[in-house]
Amino acid sequence: MKHLLSKLFGATYCARQTQRVCSHCVSTWTSLATAFNTRPARKLNLSLTRDDTGLFGLPELRSHDGFYAMKDRAVRETEKLIQESCSGNRSRKMVEIFDELSDTLCKVADLAEFIRIAHPRAAFSQAAEDACVSISGIVEKLNTHRELYSALRTVVDSKDKFPTTSVDDHVSRLFLFDFEQCGIHLPEDARRRVVELNDYILQLGQKFMAGAVSPRSVPKELLPDNIRHLFAVDGDQVIVSGLYADSPNALAREAAYRIFLYPDKHQEYLLEEMLQARHELAKLCGFPTYAHRALKASTAETPGMVTEFLNIMSEQLRGRADNDFKTMTEMKIAENPYLKELAPWDTPYFTQKAKREWLQVGSSEFSPYLSLGACMEGLNNLMRHLYNINFVNDELQPGEVWAQDVYKLAVIHEEEGLLGHIYCDFYERPNKPNQDCHFTIRGGKDLPDGSYQNPVVVLMLNFPLPRWSSPSLLSPSMVDNLFHEMGHAMHSMLARTKYQHVTGTRCSTDFAEVPSVLMEYFAADPRVVRTFAKHFQTQEKMPEDMLSRLCASKHLFAASEMQIQVFYSALDQCYHGKHPLPGTTTEVLAAMQKEYYGIPCVSNTAWQLRFSHLVGYGAKYYSYLLSRAVASWIWQEYFEADPLNSSAGERYRRECLAHGGGKPARELVAHFLQREVTPQNLAQSLITEIDNKQAHIEKMRV
Repeated sequence: MKHLLSKLFGATYCARQTQRVCSHCVSTWTSLATAFNTRPARKLNLSLTRDDTGLFGLPELRSHDGFYAMKDRAVRETEKLIQESCSGNRSRKMVEIFDELSDTLCKVADLAEFIRIAHPRAAFSQAAEDACVSISGIVEKLNTHRELYSALRTVVDSKDKFPTTSVDDHVSRLFLFDFEQCGIHLPEDARRRVVELNDYILQLGQKFMAGAVSPRSVPKELLPDNIRHLFAVDGDQVIVSGLYADSPNALAREAAYRIFLYPDKHQEYLLEEMLQARHELAKLCGFPTYAHRALKASTAETPGMVTEFLNIMSEQLRGRADNDFKTMTEMKIAENPYLKELAPWDTPYFTQKAKREWLQVGSSEFSPYLSLGACMEGLNNLMRHLYNINFVNDELQPGEVWAQDVYKLAVIHEEEGLLGHIYCDFYERPNKPNQDCHFTIRGGKDLPDGSYQNPVVVLMLNFPLPRWSSPSLLSPSMVDNLFHEMGHAMHSMLARTKYQHVTGTRCSTDFAEVPSVLMEYFAADPRVVRTFAKHFQTQEKMPEDMLSRLCASKHLFAASEMQIQVFYSALDQCYHGKHPLPGTTTEVLAAMQKEYYGIPCVSNTAWQLRFSHLVGYGAKYYSYLLSRAVASWIWQEYFEADPLNSSAGERYRRECLAHGGGKPARELVAHFLQREVTPQNLAQSLITEIDNKQAHIEKMRV
């Protein structure tokens, strides 16, 4: 779904109550922890579909046919709202009508998009896909509705006939920009070309994504006998499906890197065509480059600010990253004195090795203290301290969810009451998408009767199923992912916006990740982890030494890890900057790697052809870094001294989360932090964090 309203379519054992068996046990499980340490009880419906409550409690979705009824109702309501928008006798603000139009389409499209990929039954997923296509068709018609566009354009240019607020005006401008993504404001020939380019870019992106993950096969004779057994073999071919970054065999890591990243002419063609088409699209729509178009209404606002931020980061990181690489080189020589140069395929391996050897960190050691129930108890405790909120495990009705192992959380404020619901689809299952995601099913907004439309979201993760003898036990990285996705969910729950078009995570990409990244800081702080990390059998708290090693392990080689993110971001900006490019995409990559990364490019490789983020995050990959910079800045200013500070949490909720995308992101951040959002200030927050982390690591190694 794209163009007008494109932002609307989203895109996350039988536990035994153990007895106290030792004097170190300090508590019993809460009801929430017990619930998440037990698989959800499946509520059978003996009458099959007749008495089901329907997916998400919607009676229409007792069967898959309900999607057709929902789509038809959306069509009728859309037609009425279009007539109201274009009427000279309308009785409310234009932005209110547009938001209702947006909400009408979203309630079908967002839900259908989720069910399309998540529901295990083909009839439901197919009906949901049909609904997505239908809504997309409606949007395409809206994209060419000049009377509707003119009505909105007049309001934005000349003010509405009803008094408006700054939020009204901001959201109206966002609607207008979404409208103009399809070129409706252009002459007819140019508009048609914009539509063609958007479709072409979509097709190229889909093909590029497929090629980016496809395995590479080579004759097995090309690999030395002593490493051939480490790869999958199909007849006379060796199949390489990834980088084998964790392999202790240096030759195997190198072989996988060179084979998997070997240049592919068709993939190169797809990338160059996509970049050129994006550039033409941007020029037609009045932007100097595609990056200018992508960054409109973002926190960074312009490519110039992004480039300045990346260049400051690059300069500040160079010496710090070199120290990381020097340490890794020494580790490599210690393994094999004949291999004296660090290569790109080495860094992930030696980072993991350092965790094991320096900090004695292994997932199996920590996981018994990180049951899903314990982690949910920890999140609940954190939410209670920061926002005066509790999670309550709600009872599910037959037919309400798409799979049997789904939990439903009610988010309840002690004074304000119910704020919304989070459906937790946490366990792995066959054919489930292997991704950790947050999905908005229904956005929050003010309703005409003065009540509030509470948000509904889904968190989808892939945790191991409970066993007969234990609950789901998480690795440290899984805990990070859980906290990250819960950050998105709480952004959705706490954004009490007037309009659903800007609810929760419906904000600029480089701000949408701030709440989720900030949650990772809580997950890495010993004072927070100490509140919930306890053994699933004895409930004994994680020993302090183990706790310190766990949290410190998340900070190893932070400078070099951030340097590669700066390189990726700079490359993305270059690809989406001035055209024609100064060479092939591979030649551009080699030049950018030399400038921004401490390890040179490997000849006869084309890493960018596997960089699938170029499709979904074109010109926006920097958002990861900038979001981290803002999150780090907020952490240092408000939570580093006391991560359970309720006054800081309430202020963060009121001045950041509550606005969603209803306030310009740069203005919002500057107001909250009481400082201008400049490249220098953003970079300083990250450099300060890296130096503090490095000092902590060195102290632990002594």
